[in-house]
Amino acid sequence: MSPTITTSSEANGNVSAATARAAASAAASAEATGPQPVTMAKALNTALADAMHADSSVLVFGEDVGLLGGVFRITDGLTATFGEQRCFDTPLAESGIVGMAVGMAINGMRPVIEMQFDAFAYPAFEQIVSHVAKMHNRTKGTVKLPMVIRIPYGGGIGGVEHHCDSSESYYAHTAGLKVYTPATVADGYRMLREAIDSDDPVVFMEPKKMYWTKDSVDLGELRRLHTEGTTTGRTSEGRAAVARPGTDATLIAYGPSVPTALAAAEAAALEGRSLEVIDVRTIVPFDDETVCESVRKTGRAVVIAEAHGFASVSSEIVARVQERCFHYLAAPIRRVTGFDVPYPAPKLEKYYLPGVDRILDAVDDLQWEN
Repeated sequence: MSPTITTSSEANGNVSAATARAAASAAASAEATGPQPVTMAKALNTALADAMHADSSVLVFGEDVGLLGGVFRITDGLTATFGEQRCFDTPLAESGIVGMAVGMAINGMRPVIEMQFDAFAYPAFEQIVSHVAKMHNRTKGTVKLPMVIRIPYGGGIGGVEHHCDSSESYYAHTAGLKVYTPATVADGYRMLREAIDSDDPVVFMEPKKMYWTKDSVDLGELRRLHTEGTTTGRTSEGRAAVARPGTDATLIAYGPSVPTALAAAEAAALEGRSLEVIDVRTIVPFDDETVCESVRKTGRAVVIAEAHGFASVSSEIVARVQERCFHYLAAPIRRVTGFDVPYPAPKLEKYYLPGVDRILDAVDDLQWEN
């Protein structure tokens, strides 16, 4: 069945702001109040549903996102709730998915599309680089592309070839794209809502090994804070977070590497070493202030990422910190990354991915006096 797309003017005419707020309020009241155990998958699913309740121009589509609810069930129930006009399946054609989203965004819709796996997005790369990233600049700001490209990425699930990759550097290198990657359940909700609200295209990198991690989260409070942030203009974009305070060295990580960095900091604490952990959160725009404030305090830094080290986001972070903190550094900045080889077979990925031991070895190599 081909979806019937409601134009922006029709959507605005059919759903008033008051109606949208009422729908969002009803969705919020349906949830149990107070902190509850919530998975990252549930937080992302709730963020999509809340955004669709609040704004009828938000559409979700991609491969198997409809009746199946997506390979990772992030879109579960959206078709049943909003109908096939708002959440629908597409042919297996990533370039076509992105191209259709570009046309919709140009005409006032807010498409949220899913690339089923990280490496599956490569057939759409030309569309992303040549059109998604450049349209606003090409039209001297007259055409906006409010669209979100959701990409499950990274390792840790034992995926076979083409199902695990760390492609964030490609998008971060492409001017005109924002690149988000949440590392906590709360940020999964918060940052996806903000990505959908953005008038600029966002590549939303979801750490697939963290989909089923749980945290105690108050979804109702997150909704309230989102509404408050929308009113005040205060968002997570371009703001890193101090995931764990420390004094001896700084571990800088993002997405799937944040839990590993936290585990390394916990292990280091047993040895009497205090490590601060910075969660980058939005790779583009990048929060130099928070990252550099930490490094200036500790004087030492290790950057951690699952992606290959050569010509990577981790390379850029090292360069930015070195340029801004050179006179504060007590040792060269170290990196712990995936090796510069194609992503390995499932049984070998434990050797490829950064782990606690490799991080602690890098920390030990930071030219300590004793």
